[in-house]
Amino acid sequence: MSKYFFTSESVTEGHPDKLCDQISDAVLDAVLKDDPDGACCCEVYTTTGLVVVGGEITTTTYVDIQKIVRDTLKEIGYTNADYGIDYKSCSVLNAIHEQSGDIAQGEKAETSQHKAQGAGDQGIMMGYACTETPEFMPLPIMLAHKLARRLAEVRKNGTLKYLRPDGKSQVTVQYEHGKPIGVEAVVIAAQHDPDVEYQKLRADIIGHVIKPVCGDYLNGKTRYLINETGKFVIGGPQGDTGMTGRKIIVDTYGGMGRHGGGAFSGKVPNKQDRSGAYMARYIAKNVVAAGLADRCEVQLAYAIGYPQPVSVHVTTFGTGKADDETIEAAIRKVFDMTPAGIIKTFDLKRPIYKATAAYGHFGREEFPWEKTDKADELRSII
Repeated sequence: MSKYFFTSESVTEGHPDKLCDQISDAVLDAVLKDDPDGACCCEVYTTTGLVVVGGEITTTTYVDIQKIVRDTLKEIGYTNADYGIDYKSCSVLNAIHEQSGDIAQGEKAETSQHKAQGAGDQGIMMGYACTETPEFMPLPIMLAHKLARRLAEVRKNGTLKYLRPDGKSQVTVQYEHGKPIGVEAVVIAAQHDPDVEYQKLRADIIGHVIKPVCGDYLNGKTRYLINETGKFVIGGPQGDTGMTGRKIIVDTYGGMGRHGGGAFSGKVPNKQDRSGAYMARYIAKNVVAAGLADRCEVQLAYAIGYPQPVSVHVTTFGTGKADDETIEAAIRKVFDMTPAGIIKTFDLKRPIYKATAAYGHFGREEFPWEKTDKADELRSII
């Protein structure tokens, strides 16, 4: 197909699902800060005036759930009871219990029947990279993330003081012959105070949010769809319940490429849903950075308690400079895809996860799985 459109969305840090992701990963960071070998799978639910924290945690350190929840709400901007939840007065319920010993014995090398660290769960993980942006990410999701981050930025720095924490962005990009050529439509939903006029909000969002982010891709045909119901005052957990792990496409590639189905936030790196997806991205990005393909998707599959991936699959969608089988063989030589190897490669047993929980886990240079340090080695083998 020579001409088509592709759309991706993102959400702000104040979106109720993203609020839950950030609390989950803040709890995880608190465990890893003093107990790098702690076990944590933390899930969060929120609605009007309430945050429920549950899951399985086994650790030698003390984690102050109340403080973590309230500090996260404050940092995001839930500081006013008029927003339906605020850090001072909300209720926080703790429903955490210990990790199952049956799972733990398969994850630890000393108790595993394979005498090596096994995967923390079965499942499939997908990684993707392409040449559309300097970050080796699809353009629609990168623009959507930048718009969502910009909404938070102009709210927090006082440029648009009337904005509230909740918000969503969506970008439709036009492609010709597989290359992005412009933005067809931008959709913004921005929570706001009740006294702001719609036309002012619309003009401000276009001028202070959309144009600074999408300027080079905008044209006379671009449509701006901003708060199309007319107002967005009630939002956040008051307007929509939130849960950890409900934004898996926002967290990854915006629908470009496939998804294994597992969420990330609140999970220690022993869980392959998270660390396996990071390794798959690392591999795909290095393949593209090496010039071996314009697009690359990597699938890894694991079995709980087993120390090796049960399968590795690579596809370059016909863009490879070598056949996919040759690239896959090179990948197996270069990358350690065992659970222990992934943790060692990225130094994952440290508190780095809260930062991942808003605006995407990929395409951000601060994360170790975004390095392209294996590109030369891959290129030399091919």
